[in-house]
Amino acid sequence: MISHTKPVKKILLLANGGREHSIAKALKKSQKYEVEIYGFFNARNPKIIELTTDFVINTERNFGEDTQFKALQDFAQSIEGLDFAVIGPDDPIGAGVVDALLEVGIQSFAPTRKPAQLESSKGFTRSLLQKYDIQGNPEFRKFVTGEESELEQYCTTDIVKKYKFVVKDDGLCGGKGVFVQDDHFKIHEEGAKIALDILAKSGKIVIEEKLEGPEFSLLCIVDGKTIIPMPTIADHKRAFDGDKGPNTGGMGTISFPKKLPFITDENIKEALTITEKVMKAVEEETGERFCGVMYGGFMRTKTGSKLIEYNARFGDPEALNALPLLQSDAVDLFESAIHQKLDSMTVKYYNKATVCKYLVPEGYPTNSVKHTTVTVNEDLLQSLQLDENYNGVEVFYASVYEDEKTGELKLGGSRAIGVVGIHDDFREAKKLADKAIEAFSGPLFYRKDIGSEELLQKRMEMVV
Repeated sequence: MISHTKPVKKILLLANGGREHSIAKALKKSQKYEVEIYGFFNARNPKIIELTTDFVINTERNFGEDTQFKALQDFAQSIEGLDFAVIGPDDPIGAGVVDALLEVGIQSFAPTRKPAQLESSKGFTRSLLQKYDIQGNPEFRKFVTGEESELEQYCTTDIVKKYKFVVKDDGLCGGKGVFVQDDHFKIHEEGAKIALDILAKSGKIVIEEKLEGPEFSLLCIVDGKTIIPMPTIADHKRAFDGDKGPNTGGMGTISFPKKLPFITDENIKEALTITEKVMKAVEEETGERFCGVMYGGFMRTKTGSKLIEYNARFGDPEALNALPLLQSDAVDLFESAIHQKLDSMTVKYYNKATVCKYLVPEGYPTNSVKHTTVTVNEDLLQSLQLDENYNGVEVFYASVYEDEKTGELKLGGSRAIGVVGIHDDFREAKKLADKAIEAFSGPLFYRKDIGSEELLQKRMEMVV
């Protein structure tokens, strides 16, 4: 008798935000495998928990501590026949969580600590491009503790007539360690003060030439040998409508069926070339191959695509746009990257537009409301589900948790719920996202202008 049972894949998922919810959904969509997800979480995100076979809650957020790696190693070893792990956030990747799992025989879809310096050290990445003569770098200089006078001289005298500049903390800052002239400070002297303050706190900074033009994100699945691009996406980092207010981890993201309208095929080609060269340079420099997601933030400038920065994992919200469009099996895709077999895969995506909007707590990002109840109109969300033509809405729970006593959904303090409208037509995708927003009630706000004609026009006008 022939058995038609699907093979089981056991996958460890680290973290419980919107990005990880999108990863879990993508894995569970597999047609080839019976997917069992084992979660190592720091909060009871109810929608991710629904997708897990088993999970533990570890309330220590800093997974970089040795004790937390021990807890993770113990949990991983308790799962008989675990196939691989998927690591969501940047902090544990930068701290070496993949190396810690390798110590107990578990491979991960994420880079080890040395290649992950691509994100955890901005100076490492700039120097890498410079050393290996890879196009895409702006003018830049690194400074460390003890070089305060040189830093002040550089910012207030050496570059004044050459260019406006950007101040970047060298390390991981959750998308909040970048200060741009004209946006966050006006004159060079103000920028110098910000730079000195950051240097005093972190000990390492990078000063870069300010680039001009529209930004785009290009996420690539890589295995050290092959890169597989995902659709191009545009982020909206500022907290309030009109691109105003403080930087956030990202208030929302958009994508178009073929490519963003304010970039060219040549821009994408240049960005892919840069990513491929950087992937190879990372291995040459560190002796370890990069496995996972190389998420490049690029800018279209007068002189072609320039690199703003790399992240060493799926972006959040970018994962919420990209992963629902993945037609190919996510399990095969991630495992092929782990085993350096991406060259044997043909990866397909739905040719759709997406508009992602994050509902965030009142006061976000500086003084967020926490532990307050959010109510959900499940009937409305049900009516907006993806139809047979793959038009509709996907919803991802992020910094929310379920109260164990009352069962109520509560705010965790960061970005709470991501809604994504998916449609053949970009305007319809925006309408779907806006309609889905109506399903949630509580002390929340969102950016109404994401996906608007006005914002799109602004980006089109930036094209040089």
